[in-house]
Amino acid sequence: MTRIGVLALQGDFREHMRAVERLGAEARAVRLPKDLAGLDGLIIPGGESTVMGKLMVEYQLDQPLRDAIHAGLPTWGTCAGLILLARETDNALLGQPLLAAMDIRVCRNAFGGQRESFETELDVPALGEEPLHTVFIRGPIVESVGPGVEVLARLNSPRLIAATGGFDIVAVRQGTLLGTAFHPEVTDDLRFHEYFLAIAREAGVGVS
Repeated sequence: MTRIGVLALQGDFREHMRAVERLGAEARAVRLPKDLAGLDGLIIPGGESTVMGKLMVEYQLDQPLRDAIHAGLPTWGTCAGLILLARETDNALLGQPLLAAMDIRVCRNAFGGQRESFETELDVPALGEEPLHTVFIRGPIVESVGPGVEVLARLNSPRLIAATGGFDIVAVRQGTLLGTAFHPEVTDDLRFHEYFLAIAREAGVGVS
């Protein structure tokens, strides 16, 4: 059985675990370095990226996470998780630890505060023709991507793009790394989780 870890320090990790289990895979809460052993993939959930980063350091998880990702562990970051995976963020709070795994630059809270959270439909060709209903909660935006990064989805609303200063990238993939600015785990559409599980199974890495 495919074993997917979900970083469970803070944020909506329970929703991701339920989605993984609904697809017939095993979900494991990751709180300590020992929890990384035997994983086929890892999800870093949404939440507060600053708090999550500080807790990673406190629990001595930051470097083991970097090492596991560098060794090829498929990893998916949603919202705050996307921020933590980025090599750079232009408005992080002082001392914000980043895993710096994806060659992307991200802007935190790109649409504004909690009151500016919204839902919208996105075209995601990698998931099929049917649009994906997405939920953005104090969502980030990807401002730039490196040459090895594939853009999976862009905003198609002029109003929302204007709110971010003209940036529109909201889902990216770099090899076995996946990042989404929205929260697939709070909807009933499991296609993004299926997509990530396929990446994990194809990679067949497993952390020793």
